[in-house]
Amino acid sequence: MRIIYISTYPPTECGIATYTSYLQAEIKNQGIEVYVLSQNGAKGNNVFEVFNPDDKDIAYRLFHMISKLTPDLVHIQHEFGLYGYERGIQIIDFLLRCKIADIPVVTTLHTVYLKPAWKERMITSEILRLSKEIIVHESYQKEFLISEYKCLKEIHVISHGVRKTETIKTAKELLGLSSKKVVLLAGYFRTSKHFEKLIDIFPDVLARVPNAVLLIACRLRIAEHNEKREQLLRMMRFLDNKEHIRILKGQFPQKTLDNIMSAADVVVMPYSAGAQSGMLAQFSAHNIPVVSSDLLSFKTWNKETGGGLTSFTNDDYVNNICKILNDDALAEKMRKSIQKSNEHRFWDVVAIKHLHIYENIVAKEDDIAEYFYVPETNK
Repeated sequence: MRIIYISTYPPTECGIATYTSYLQAEIKNQGIEVYVLSQNGAKGNNVFEVFNPDDKDIAYRLFHMISKLTPDLVHIQHEFGLYGYERGIQIIDFLLRCKIADIPVVTTLHTVYLKPAWKERMITSEILRLSKEIIVHESYQKEFLISEYKCLKEIHVISHGVRKTETIKTAKELLGLSSKKVVLLAGYFRTSKHFEKLIDIFPDVLARVPNAVLLIACRLRIAEHNEKREQLLRMMRFLDNKEHIRILKGQFPQKTLDNIMSAADVVVMPYSAGAQSGMLAQFSAHNIPVVSSDLLSFKTWNKETGGGLTSFTNDDYVNNICKILNDDALAEKMRKSIQKSNEHRFWDVVAIKHLHIYENIVAKEDDIAEYFYVPETNK
């Protein structure tokens, strides 16, 4: 079977890029032939740079490569805005071309807006109409697509994958935080993540946990949200408890990020928008207890894994953070609960679920011939 993924891809720094890199690697491990068509800058074996985000002919460029590579199936990783102007409208042109050419397409909707603007609603409707089957990360997203869009296509719920990794035991020592209780904020800086909320309430945390430290490790994508970030840093200069706040800067490649996450006793996600988060999957890999906002996706994760506490008010955030920092038994119970839940979310498990979808579609397309492929080996 030859699968082509349409997605961003590393070294591009993007949650979808990281997601695709892990997924396609595990699919390859199942003996499947895999290609990736991506934006310029993507690198890797069987990875092709096909378009720039501002190109006006993205659909043509993608389909031109598809025609050359003749896949059995195409899998689109969809996020609004990845495929050009007008929130990525060109992906609809591409889907239509595949439909006419009788090439089956699976689309993963990484974001499903529960209150979509009209552009997002139109694009989603066409993706549902033109895709062979749909994948989402949350059960509520499936229910919404069925009720709101009257979708009759097969919709699969597959959780965001989680890496298999080991927590680094010397991480606190490396950061000079050996005797501290570490509250972590990490990920790309966006205004919708409300990291400033933690700076506002942190004095209340310190009043109950005097050896707490707020560790901030956030990056920007170019100059995105730079003004808000500078405002946050200016707030820091006038705080009385600056010695209890550490701000790390850098690109945080995976090993570095693993060290930072390994130092955390609790991670806080005060987001006001979003769905299943790539950073939440990163935190899950290290079994870190989470204090989150009341976003539906976070509440669902907290309930399913037993590894998080939901907050509705500032007082909730303070109480939940202190509860985890002051109760070692509770924190350990949450860590073990996340670890148990991860068994159903590891990338190899997620890949098998995808593979079953691919095989069923390809089998339906041709129920007579038997596919045969021997993976190439490096000499």
